[in-house]
Amino acid sequence: MSKKIIDLENVVIKFAGDSGDGIQLAGAQLTNTTAQLGEEVATFPDYPAEIRAPQGTVGGVSGFQLHFGRHVNTPGDKCDVLIAFNPAAIMANINSIKWGGIIVADIDAFTEANMEKAGFKDDTMDHIRQNFDLIEAPISSMSKESLKGIEDLDQKTILKSKNMFALGLVYKLFGFPLSYSEEFFDKKFKNKPKLAEVNKKVLQGGASYASAIQAIPSFRLCGEKKLKGRYRSISGNVATAWGLLAAAEKANLPFFLGSYPITPATDILQELANRKDVGAKVFQAEDEIGGIVTAIGASYAGNLAATSTSGPGLALKSEALGLAVITELPLVVVDVQRGGPSTGLPTKTEQADLFQALTGRNGESPVPVIAASTPSDCLHYAFMASKFALEHMTPVILLTDSFLANGTEPMSIPEMKKFPEIKTKLVPKDQEKYLPYERDENLVRGWAIPGMKGFEHRVGGLEKMDITGAVSYVPANHERMVYLRKQKVENMAKFYPEQKVEGSEDADILVIGWGSTYGHIKTTVEELRKEGKKVAHAHFNYINPLPRNTDDILKKYKKILVCELNSGQFANYLRMKFPKYKYLQYNKVMGLPFAVAELKEEITKVMEA
Repeated sequence: MSKKIIDLENVVIKFAGDSGDGIQLAGAQLTNTTAQLGEEVATFPDYPAEIRAPQGTVGGVSGFQLHFGRHVNTPGDKCDVLIAFNPAAIMANINSIKWGGIIVADIDAFTEANMEKAGFKDDTMDHIRQNFDLIEAPISSMSKESLKGIEDLDQKTILKSKNMFALGLVYKLFGFPLSYSEEFFDKKFKNKPKLAEVNKKVLQGGASYASAIQAIPSFRLCGEKKLKGRYRSISGNVATAWGLLAAAEKANLPFFLGSYPITPATDILQELANRKDVGAKVFQAEDEIGGIVTAIGASYAGNLAATSTSGPGLALKSEALGLAVITELPLVVVDVQRGGPSTGLPTKTEQADLFQALTGRNGESPVPVIAASTPSDCLHYAFMASKFALEHMTPVILLTDSFLANGTEPMSIPEMKKFPEIKTKLVPKDQEKYLPYERDENLVRGWAIPGMKGFEHRVGGLEKMDITGAVSYVPANHERMVYLRKQKVENMAKFYPEQKVEGSEDADILVIGWGSTYGHIKTTVEELRKEGKKVAHAHFNYINPLPRNTDDILKKYKKILVCELNSGQFANYLRMKFPKYKYLQYNKVMGLPFAVAELKEEITKVMEA
């Protein structure tokens, strides 16, 4: 009897189990392999906030969803294949599996106690078998079997290896080679060769098991691969770090990051700490305030300076951010948004820091705001945030979020020569006279750094006299400086690219998004257009100031629907800027990204109303 072969253009697979089951590592390895094979891929790691969440419970389930194949813009709404390490993994994802989809369950974990803890009822297994293709695989016991012959292995090491058995099984499902992961083990455990051998043995055991069991089908991806050339899998946080480093190299400046570890931004700090080879200087401060004030000091000293944080940390940095505004020093503030308020949902995604980024400081304190759309383009927007900070002598806030930070996708490895030029405002050493607040045609002041003889000047949080920089309490001068700083930021719209619109040219409805919702809205609009509906999509990355052609776009459409992962902040921002238009809203504040199905339903409803 031959195995069942399933032809698909793309596939969604999810690993799910307890936090200690190695779910994220298995997902990351599958991501790296698919990227190196030239497949389009998007991922969604999803895990509890607790370091060790209660084992065997639905609330403690860690997941890693991966969508690969052709025309991939999102991690997928529902999965074709679920690899479940325990009963709770099924219960947590029962509504996220396609009807008739495949569940590969570690049947060794389906004890009476575990099923009771997960909320299984008497007929739950019958329901699962009736509606899904359930494959009961003894993953834990077969992992142990794979390691027979290797001496002196403790039970903990044996059990921890089961994620690699599941990964090997998945590799066999799709005909993927084991070699990329085997090379990873050799490199990761080069000083512990036994651990490398353990992982490779179990990986091979999972592949052999999948080959031998007729109930496990094979998948075959159809259609031409889109990705050609050199690609690597990259997360949004790593891409952000690389974008900052690329900007420092292009500007020929030293780079400094002052930061405090906070979920989900910590990987930016960690990635930059590993890049001393390219001159990165990283300071882990004792708190969020220390992180930003050291960065401001580094900027004053002539560095491209940055600080990274999430929403609660951005709140703590607000006073110091105002200091960067009034001193007009370049600074990049990366806010990796998460669910709030307060500690909120540390590991879940949200877009609710927009108003905080726009106005969350005392006084008239304008700051440019830019938002990234995909994990890989975090590199581009981190670079552009740095470029605008340096060229316009201002702090710039870059908004990403947990979905982008932890999600991964293939990225074509860029060449430095393809990045745009960065012209800093450093004052030439041979300049005859320097006045700290003398401005150019775009109202940008010059940047003199300590140690330049004859360029001594005063900086600080007190208001300064226009041009001279002396401390001033003159009412008319304060008003003038307020409007100069405001106009300087507004002038940046001249240097932003014009806003693009995708989709039907004669559409009646414009769907607006910003930041990380790009892939879901893009896919939704594409699917609706294939169904014959006339829909257009404008996705904003440059938020303050808005692109100069925004009004020209808005006036073309009968209906405008703004979709965002908050209660309506960008929609209200547009109402403030362009009040003559009516803005409809679709909002989600669950700590989860949009699903394409829900967007299609909402857009169709608005079109038919």
